[in-house]
Amino acid sequence: MEMITTNLQMVKVLRVVSRTSVEQYRNNKTKSISEIAKELDVNYIIEGSGQKYGNSFSVTTQLIKAKGKETHLWAKTYDQEIKEVNDYIRIQSQIAQAVASELKATITPEEKQLIEKTPTTSLTAYDFYQIGREELTKYESDTRNKTALQKADDLFHKALKYDSTFAQAYIGLAQVYWGRHSSANEYYSENYGDSVLILCNIALSFDNKLAEAYIVRGRYYMYKGIINKASDDFDKALKINPNSWEVYYTRGLIYINDDFVNSIDNYQKAASLNHGSILPNILRTISWQYSNVGFKDKAQYYNLEALKLDNDSAIYFSFLGSFEDKQGNYETAIEFLRKGYAIDSTMSLISLGYDYYFLGQFKESLKYYKKFVENMKAHGSFNITDMHRIGYAYWANGYNKEAEYYFDKQLEYSKNENKLSRLYGQGLFPYYDIAGVYAFRGDKVKACENLKLFNQRQRMPIWFVNQIKNEPLFNSIRNEPEFQQIVRDVEAKYQAEHERVRKWLEETGQL
Repeated sequence: MEMITTNLQMVKVLRVVSRTSVEQYRNNKTKSISEIAKELDVNYIIEGSGQKYGNSFSVTTQLIKAKGKETHLWAKTYDQEIKEVNDYIRIQSQIAQAVASELKATITPEEKQLIEKTPTTSLTAYDFYQIGREELTKYESDTRNKTALQKADDLFHKALKYDSTFAQAYIGLAQVYWGRHSSANEYYSENYGDSVLILCNIALSFDNKLAEAYIVRGRYYMYKGIINKASDDFDKALKINPNSWEVYYTRGLIYINDDFVNSIDNYQKAASLNHGSILPNILRTISWQYSNVGFKDKAQYYNLEALKLDNDSAIYFSFLGSFEDKQGNYETAIEFLRKGYAIDSTMSLISLGYDYYFLGQFKESLKYYKKFVENMKAHGSFNITDMHRIGYAYWANGYNKEAEYYFDKQLEYSKNENKLSRLYGQGLFPYYDIAGVYAFRGDKVKACENLKLFNQRQRMPIWFVNQIKNEPLFNSIRNEPEFQQIVRDVEAKYQAEHERVRKWLEETGQL
């Protein structure tokens, strides 16, 4: 199923949703073909079944026109004795080409070559890889499932024992690496992720037409802050697989803080290609971006659509809270956040700490910040943007030693971001956080110097307008002319970006 889907995704004139989009319907006998097609927003459904007998297998496939009156357009049974990997590939490519032909979709010579490509000559290696992919999919669905991650690692290594030139197995190992290495110490090391680069380059040396290799390597370059190389790799991946939702989703992340038109556009394309379990997350990311540029109604629309899909009220209320605090409505934000927190006590901890902080209620702020830190430690994660606010909350409650620890931690993280020029650092955001620590410590000169560097940003989200206006860390410089001018600049840049997004929405018929 996965390979037939992948083959069809390589045909540029077709729009083919991801395998994860249809997985939810595999054992669902209650919905009709028409209902499934409507939910996936597609015109056609491919339905099939397979059985294996010893060294032989039989696959029956049919193409169904699902929009309007349900019509069975084509059906065929393929019987094949399995002697080598090509026996699998032959049937998979025949099915994809037959479907494309029935839909009158022209397959170019390059696409035909990609569809018929043999990934490995070893049947055993191919089997180990396929099972490894299933385990990796389980982990990606639930990142707490470390057992599945370890199984995937073992299976990819077994595949490579039988075929050391199997490119896809190297990419599997690269994806396992990302799942294992996310601590602050590793993220801020000079060679962070370099194992991923090595594995991707090995894979591409064996197969330079492998979309997933360019996707994973593009992510590596993105996290390292090498944006031009990341963009090049994503473009290469789309030439091979123009239906890759992963590429659009990751490109949306590249632009998330600096180009809201491109970010939203890419996320919307990702949402059109993935109707699986991750779709609510994609919709909420689109919601988040619209709220960043002041389109609250559109943000609420996508947040509500996500709720309809997964019925996660805790996240829904969390996003409602975020819409409010971005506009400086901290009390209203807390009302929504506490509703989410009542449903899930791990939800909205950092946001509650943040909003109480901006209201000057530092005892409540510290209560939630402490819980947030405990949660981070339990999951082995870290936060690079709120350490100084946690420090301030400790200081306001009389815990000076703890406060200094978090202020120092903020400087460490922010300076590392700038030094290594990672994605967040390229957005100049760390200079704002550094300025906050210096302002709190009374060094007005360094505070203003860093704010000037931050002010070199060309575009600003709405939350920065209200954040810089109300930030307690800047109390010592709030009346300084330089600071007041930067506040005006931030607001003007936000207004310009809001207007740019509005014009794009009008031009594309979305407003």
